[in-house]
Amino acid sequence: MFRSLRLFNFRIWFLGALVSNVGGWMQATAQDWVVLTELTDNDATAMGVTMALQFGPPLVLVSVTGWVADRFDRRKLLMATQSSLMALAVIAGVLLLTGVMTLPLMFAFAGAFGVVNAFDAPARQTFVTDVVGRQDASNAVALNAASFNTARLLGPAIGGVLIVLVGTGWVFLINAVTFLALLVALRFIRRDELVPQARRTDAARLSEGFRYVARRPDLIVAFIMVFLVGAFGMNFPIYASTMAIEFGQQADGYGLLSSTLAVGSLAGALMAARRERAKLRVVVVAIGGFGVAALVSAAMPTYALYAALLVFVGFSTTTMLTTANGYVQTTTDPAVRGRVLALYMAVIMGSTPIGAPIAGWVVDVFGPRAAIVMGGVAGLLACAVGVTWMLASGRVRRHPSRRFRLTVEETTTVRTVRPGPAEFSDEIAAATSPVPVVAEDAARDRIR
Repeated sequence: MFRSLRLFNFRIWFLGALVSNVGGWMQATAQDWVVLTELTDNDATAMGVTMALQFGPPLVLVSVTGWVADRFDRRKLLMATQSSLMALAVIAGVLLLTGVMTLPLMFAFAGAFGVVNAFDAPARQTFVTDVVGRQDASNAVALNAASFNTARLLGPAIGGVLIVLVGTGWVFLINAVTFLALLVALRFIRRDELVPQARRTDAARLSEGFRYVARRPDLIVAFIMVFLVGAFGMNFPIYASTMAIEFGQQADGYGLLSSTLAVGSLAGALMAARRERAKLRVVVVAIGGFGVAALVSAAMPTYALYAALLVFVGFSTTTMLTTANGYVQTTTDPAVRGRVLALYMAVIMGSTPIGAPIAGWVVDVFGPRAAIVMGGVAGLLACAVGVTWMLASGRVRRHPSRRFRLTVEETTTVRTVRPGPAEFSDEIAAATSPVPVVAEDAARDRIR
């Protein structure tokens, strides 16, 4: 489960990211609470607009951000983005402490955070593979998610308590200090032990990532499933904050709900770390589990029962996201991995501008439970998309000798593509053939 931590570079990256992510979740909790209670009168639509502005830039800038992640030194790029995010947190915190912050200004800061994160996310996700190499990429991605969700467990709870004790402005300033942890980690990483970035002669072509994904139907299906859940099911700040208010809770109660969600998320990330490689069928099953858990949580009559169901929501969500991320990283040509991951991050983060305002409107008109039901239905629909594709593509087959056993074909880690007219032929074969091209793993896994 923890094999990637044997590497010095990953250990220092893991610890730096953990501290930085704790601060990030503290700030996210403070930002949501400011918009919902200080700058508006429990206006969930305004909160949805804030999320749309923060998560919209990855979708708009996807071609540029992916190309930048592939073209430039990712360590230096991350130092620039983390420094910029730290500066924005300081400015926002000062404006809150001085009473100058307004809703339009918060919208502007949300957009600025979104622009910087649009460049940070693909570089950060791809850098994990640079640190550990392709053979441990799936494990490292899962442990990276474990770090993120450990921070998600601690950050909202700490942030909620600090909001009550010292106010939202100080939470932004404390988050600014935590960025130093990741900057120090990036400074002391042993650069000679990093995997060299793969580049091709056509690396300047921004459309390369789109062309690559267009020839990989398995990636298209994965992106569609993640988009549906990301747009309508993963608007947790809206759902948790409004449900906390419905149950008569304050900021600390909202923070506790976010931390409860993170308990399941951490368990899902650690379970993903135990798997040898990421499999698309796990993504499909996890999305189905998310849909069921979300629908059940919407019916919970008390705060405690709702919080308990969030553990299962978090587990299925992180299993889905971590496995999908690992699948994309380990089955993609390294020369275009940054651009493909930028597309993946755009699908996740860029789905928010579409779904968050809708979710906020549903909360304002019909209540938070109706919005949660909408997310659960989206999860079941995404699961149906995945199951339908696996059946239609011929990947699910009856075992030749056992009547009640099915075999499921999985795309394996692919070879680096060769240049020229057939540059994508290996990936296409691996993605579309009932018996994929094999590079490192067996092509067939069995499931009862």
